[in-house]
Amino acid sequence: MEVKSTAIVIGASGGLGSAMCKQWQQDDGIDSVIAISSHAEDSNNTLPGIQTIQCDYSEASIARACEKIKLLSGPITRVCICNGLLHNDHIRPEKRIEDIGLDAMQEVFKVNSFIPILWLKALLPLIKGHDECIISAFSARVGSISDNRTGGWYSYRASKAALNMLLKTAAIEFARTARNVKLIAFQPGTTDTALSKPFQASVKPEKLFTAEFVAQRLVDIMNTQKVDGELSFIDWENNNIDW
Repeated sequence: MEVKSTAIVIGASGGLGSAMCKQWQQDDGIDSVIAISSHAEDSNNTLPGIQTIQCDYSEASIARACEKIKLLSGPITRVCICNGLLHNDHIRPEKRIEDIGLDAMQEVFKVNSFIPILWLKALLPLIKGHDECIISAFSARVGSISDNRTGGWYSYRASKAALNMLLKTAAIEFARTARNVKLIAFQPGTTDTALSKPFQASVKPEKLFTAEFVAQRLVDIMNTQKVDGELSFIDWENNNIDW
């Protein structure tokens, strides 16, 4: 059977990535979902209608994944890049400038800034054409330079600001070379996932969202976006965020 519309989720094994897979699996406008994950044992493997591809997010692995996508997919109409790093077993957000370390900063930038733009580069031959393709990448409000009033979190803030600039630059180019593509830098709000877990104590219960709620909001927003040659920096309420 010919696949008429494909959605791709990159970073599909995380809380938000898995929720996006499930949302698109249930979307009548999407015929096929491709889940990209670094884990061979991905929970999305058990969901009908979802095809999984393992990727270690090196440039070579991204290129190989795109070759597999070419064989598996019909027209790619939706892409969500969910990769994100705030902390892990050896990285914590910096509270002061003395906490900055080069290795940790490079790791945060690799995940939050470099990997998303490498995916856009690799996917471009597969997405440009006649079919509208809406692409979202998870950004953050703390990546807004004008909104930074509290300081701290040097690497995370800077990596998300860098992501926004990379996406903005790509949007300018795509307005000339891939006019069917719309880019979104999406702020999901504080979501109940592993990324935010250590910082949830100070969040009001009504401001802590489930991954399923955020995924539904993003799918709805992507379905209403117009291809306009611009990058939209928006939150879960579809409100613009100042750069």
